[in-house]
Amino acid sequence: MPVLPRIQEFADELAAIRHDIHAHPELGFEETRTAKLVADKLQEWGVDEVHTGIGGTGVVGVIQGKAPGNRAIGLRADMDALPIQEATDLPFASKNEGKMHACGHDSHTAILLGAARYLAETRNFAGKVHLIFQPAEEGLGGARRMVAEGLFERFPCDEIYGMHNDPTSPAGQVRLKPGAAMAGATFFDLVVKGTGAHAAMPHQGQDPIIVATALVQQLQTIVSRNRPPAVPLVFSVTQIHAGSAYNVVPNTATISGTIRYFSDEARDMTHQRVRELCAGMATAYGVEIEVDLRNVFDVLMNDPELGRAYLEAAGDVVGTENAQETDQYATGSEDFADMLKVVPGAYCRVGHGGNIPLHNPGFFVDDGILPVGASIMARLVERRLEPA
Repeated sequence: MPVLPRIQEFADELAAIRHDIHAHPELGFEETRTAKLVADKLQEWGVDEVHTGIGGTGVVGVIQGKAPGNRAIGLRADMDALPIQEATDLPFASKNEGKMHACGHDSHTAILLGAARYLAETRNFAGKVHLIFQPAEEGLGGARRMVAEGLFERFPCDEIYGMHNDPTSPAGQVRLKPGAAMAGATFFDLVVKGTGAHAAMPHQGQDPIIVATALVQQLQTIVSRNRPPAVPLVFSVTQIHAGSAYNVVPNTATISGTIRYFSDEARDMTHQRVRELCAGMATAYGVEIEVDLRNVFDVLMNDPELGRAYLEAAGDVVGTENAQETDQYATGSEDFADMLKVVPGAYCRVGHGGNIPLHNPGFFVDDGILPVGASIMARLVERRLEPA
């Protein structure tokens, strides 16, 4: 079965919706225009219930199938953009300075809208579908906020599914890794508090820059000397901030970055070593080092059985040869993991015709992914909630 014929009929409209969202990107918890567009479309297409303001700017739609049933499936898409200046020259390029859909969340929103329209028209399933349009995926905790505000108490789900576009895979290729699939992430800030001095007389102070640069090197030994060789772990220092003048040794220096891991054990070991290294460096140099470690993303865990069911539904659309399990970890992070901690489900990647990396100013999504993704989600519902 290729793309569902009914979805193909309104594929151009999905592309127009996606272009509109792309041209008006909004950052996390600011997606008021996008949320209104989503809610308006759901109401226009006859979705039974449309709820707004969940998790700030989140939207949830509810569709009841034609057949009676007690089970419910959640389908989730993210809506937020990134603080990036777009450089694509697309006719529908961002109109909002310094903001861009550089991760393709505009396509994810359009895909779920396409599935919603089809399911509201056909209703060939037993039970309910909860359409979850989530804000603030890009490191701001949108999923956690929706869950904390009672998402699954208000809209109970037996299973939940999400998807992401993939510019590194051929168009129409669907991949899913069972078990631990995407990295958990800790963001960190380490503030070295020394004593400022005149740059001509540095011996009169305690130079925090010397300590910070030495600490950066020591932090790299966590991966090379504390991590078991077969355990995936990424430690990246991405920022160093210190000083404001040529002739002043500053009081403080700040080191920031991220840690990516695939188990709580790897996370806890790394956190412990960061604290130990900072304590040792503070003693050695006679300074104070403040340590701030923040778990921002949990490890995304795909349920193996539900992952296979997802791929079977995808195979109906793209062919079984193009819907396969993979053993490759993704070191990027995804806050859908927070929903999967509460409700079992799975998360897949769908290839498309674009080839520019995610989070790049030149990134773009091929519109051909829209009817493909919408069809996969719709078929998943029809399979998993098939009437008896």
